[in-house]
Amino acid sequence: MIRNLMAIATALLLSTQAQAQPEPKGDYAEVNGMNMYYEVSGTGDPLVVLHGAYMNIPTMGEIIPKLAETHQVYAIEFQGHGRTNDIERPVTYPNLADDVAAFMDAVALEKADVFGYSMGAAAALQLAIRHPEKVDQLVLASVSYDMSGSQPEFLEMIPTMTPEMFVGPPMEDAWKQYAPNPDGFRPFVERMIALEHEPLAWEDDVAKLKTPMLIIAGDSDMVTLEHIVSMFRLVGGGVAGDMGKPLATSRLAILPATSHTAVIDQVALLHLLIEPFLNGETPKGMFEQ
Repeated sequence: MIRNLMAIATALLLSTQAQAQPEPKGDYAEVNGMNMYYEVSGTGDPLVVLHGAYMNIPTMGEIIPKLAETHQVYAIEFQGHGRTNDIERPVTYPNLADDVAAFMDAVALEKADVFGYSMGAAAALQLAIRHPEKVDQLVLASVSYDMSGSQPEFLEMIPTMTPEMFVGPPMEDAWKQYAPNPDGFRPFVERMIALEHEPLAWEDDVAKLKTPMLIIAGDSDMVTLEHIVSMFRLVGGGVAGDMGKPLATSRLAILPATSHTAVIDQVALLHLLIEPFLNGETPKGMFEQ
């Protein structure tokens, strides 16, 4: 997982709208003092989609309409992102997770699969930790459970972050396109920088999870491969197959030649991985009937 700064590049590069499909239904829900914007598209089992930092629903690109071909997708915009207003409250992963849980209550969604990218993946992980009854299956793209799992270059960059790195064109202009309060970018950025300093130390909580998860990362992501494998092992993965025991319910996928910001734009490959997982389809080995 890289949060904030790396996701900025994604937000800028993926600014085009998704390809044409039946128009999603946009609406607002009262969530913890916010008017949270969300869109519903498709039919089928419910799937909540959570975007990365500084992103919104449009900048998630074509993966949402692709998933909506077989699922009823609930795509939300987090505090201060897109059309959801910012409030005087820190942006933290527990807060974001509680917002998702409150949103699900507001739209009468008792339980759902959840797909999160980057910041959204960390929020999804916290949702499973804090509100396990609301999560059926998790798809986590570019996530970590401990800051020590970040690439050294990213860890070195965090202390250098200042609002001046973000305020002004083109980031501020892009944010103002949807923001309910166009004058609120600087305080929003300050909250997002503070999020980068939030300590992550969730190993014990992750190890207790029973939620099946698909963990996705690029081979050149901002999370080290060692950390991704460690997380997979925490949730029961990485054991030998073909030995008479069932495989773990969780799965791991590493995308080749893929940086952090390139993960979300590989729609065909993501869909090829996500759809069988959500459907409970498992490749059969030669010793299985």
